[in-house]
Amino acid sequence: MELGFDTVGNATLICYDRGPVLATDPWIAGSAYFGSWRLAYEIPPEQYEAVSACPYVWFSHAHPDHLNPESLPLFRHTQILLPDHVGGRVFRYLQGEGYRVTVLKDKTWFQVSPRIRVMSIADYNQDAVLLVDIGGQLLVNLNDANAARGWGQTVRRLVKKYPVAFLLSLTGFGDADMINFYDEDGNYILPSAAKRAPVGKSLAEKMRFFGTRFAIPFSSLHHYQRQDSVWANQYVTTLADYPVGFDPAAGELLPAFIRYDCLRQQYTELNPPPCPDQVYPPEAFGDSWAEPLEKEDIPKIQRYFRQIEHLQTFLDFIRVRIGGKEVVVELADGRYQRGITFEAPRQSFMTAIEYEIFDDLLIGNFMKTTLHGKLQVPQFRQDFTPYVAKYADNGLAKTHEELQAYFREYRRRNPVHFLHATLQRRAADVVRTCFPPESLAYRLCKTAYKAVHKG
Repeated sequence: MELGFDTVGNATLICYDRGPVLATDPWIAGSAYFGSWRLAYEIPPEQYEAVSACPYVWFSHAHPDHLNPESLPLFRHTQILLPDHVGGRVFRYLQGEGYRVTVLKDKTWFQVSPRIRVMSIADYNQDAVLLVDIGGQLLVNLNDANAARGWGQTVRRLVKKYPVAFLLSLTGFGDADMINFYDEDGNYILPSAAKRAPVGKSLAEKMRFFGTRFAIPFSSLHHYQRQDSVWANQYVTTLADYPVGFDPAAGELLPAFIRYDCLRQQYTELNPPPCPDQVYPPEAFGDSWAEPLEKEDIPKIQRYFRQIEHLQTFLDFIRVRIGGKEVVVELADGRYQRGITFEAPRQSFMTAIEYEIFDDLLIGNFMKTTLHGKLQVPQFRQDFTPYVAKYADNGLAKTHEELQAYFREYRRRNPVHFLHATLQRRAADVVRTCFPPESLAYRLCKTAYKAVHKG
């Protein structure tokens, strides 16, 4: 292609300037999340070869459906571009493994070819946005990033400078997160994804906010394949779900897998076939639910959770149950009023503990999570997931002092927008904690937030 781009896989964008130049988040082989996820559609041979031939590859964050361990060796001799995440964990790992790595300074253009330049913006949730100027047209690659984390207004202002802009963003029912929750009585807690809120409606709202002319379904094109997680397929977003509720007045919704010619301003569909619908036992990925917890595992589990000091501010205990044996991590001496029980196969659980990749267990959705006492799903998402999986594991901020330094650095980079995002986040956390999602008060607050956010 002379000048343009392809979209394939889960969150893979391929940019061309007289040949392939840049690929983003190239999950093009294997599985993710301990074998729980597979690609929903095959990578066409032409696009597979193009990704492999790109001189540049950009990884947004460390999740294995973006930085995929089975695909990574294909880029041993490629120039890897990374966002400037505080903690620099991915950078140090890749550099230590001998990869060629460049960290992109926030909000600074980086030229990758005569007609293509990129701008990366990292956020405090260890995610990032990539803006791609391709011959004077703008690709807004949000992948999993959320505008409420402080960079939304920056992107909006940039979009206004371009006559044509495309939005590529995670939008779906919400299975790409931990949804395997139970209450103390053993009842499954139905996730918000069960409501199947119109995906097209939320995508149109994002387009209006950023001001893009086009949108492309992106970053949510996966399927579950483990026997202990295939139940979650009822909540995945299919290609047929994206147009539902979409308002054409917001712009044009393009197909998920396309080749777009930026010179002719027209696209052709790639139409990749679905990946085979196979179900695998956990043992195919080294997991066995019968394998018991071992004696040497106990101090590792205790140390992992106790070093994350924020957990002690809202939890009394964490119980880990593996293969019929369990360990209790006491976070508040003598109190057992509010806690969590995790049940999972030993190999994947201990791998997540030892390599500090706990989010891989949460998103894989084969681990059963029971909430005890007054702990509810909104507070788990507010106080457990980010502080463990984002700030501690990837941001390397485990103590209260390290957390303060972590957020201080992100605040320094973008003071006004960071403050605005912090206030928004705290207000949203209060609403989620105080009101059930089905309540009138919750719906009114959500409506008011959207009205203000649009302005």
